[in-house]
Amino acid sequence: MTTTRPVPGEAVALEIPAVPLTIEGYSALHQMLRVRWTAWRGLQEADRREIVSEALPVLTRMEQNSQGQSAFYSLIGHKGDLMLVHFRESFDDLNRAELQLAQLRLSEYWEPTTSYLSVIELGLYDSTTKVYKSLIERGIEPHTDEWKREIQQTLDRQKEAMRPRLFPAIPPNRYACFYPMDRKRGEDKNWYTLPIEERARQMNEHGLVGRRYAGEVKQIITGSIGFDDWEWGVDLFADDPLVFKKLIYEMRFDHVSAVYALFGQFFVGLRCPAEKLGTLLEGELPPAK
Repeated sequence: MTTTRPVPGEAVALEIPAVPLTIEGYSALHQMLRVRWTAWRGLQEADRREIVSEALPVLTRMEQNSQGQSAFYSLIGHKGDLMLVHFRESFDDLNRAELQLAQLRLSEYWEPTTSYLSVIELGLYDSTTKVYKSLIERGIEPHTDEWKREIQQTLDRQKEAMRPRLFPAIPPNRYACFYPMDRKRGEDKNWYTLPIEERARQMNEHGLVGRRYAGEVKQIITGSIGFDDWEWGVDLFADDPLVFKKLIYEMRFDHVSAVYALFGQFFVGLRCPAEKLGTLLEGELPPAK
């Protein structure tokens, strides 16, 4: 009886793990708040000034923090009045930021509408398939100690090379758009059952659309599997909000979005420097720089 040997490339494809490698940077928290306008307007003007004066040093330090910034936005629409975006080095630091804000008298005049917890993430689809195949061809079995050491070395190199993208300053653009999203896991279409090479191909095609908008919009992707109700968060920053519409609409036509993407609520706001928060609370939008 003769035995047909598998083609080497096919054997590797069957053996490589399904999970792509990722590298992580800043922890991220988005807080959406509603201002209790009636209570705020009911205060004497001197009391409002005093409350804002107490808050400004704290908010300014957060905004200028070199180990992860905060940024403040005036939300448009009914989903809230303020969006606070915090980047920090750890979840502990995010919680400290929350507690700092809760100690301010100003916090008595806002209430949360929602929040989102995640961590800045870069997916390494292309590197993943190359590294997995290389290790298997060298006879290193997946998930062994030697495999884990090799993978960690790869991640360490990638993290150092990608440090500016993993630990960015919050872009200073006038407008921000945040939304969460998932990949479908339904009975008919399930992203997680596709071969890793096919997922890599589709994600590369998806990324080509975003790169066409380089210079017009800054995008920061955060991972939230195990942290919040969706799988990823997306932050877009631009000086012209129409770019958000054009970019997201165009992306809907690529295969990975058309077939596998699910989207949560969208939040769009205008940047408000910490020093201008008092102006905003008096009903006047700070001018664009």
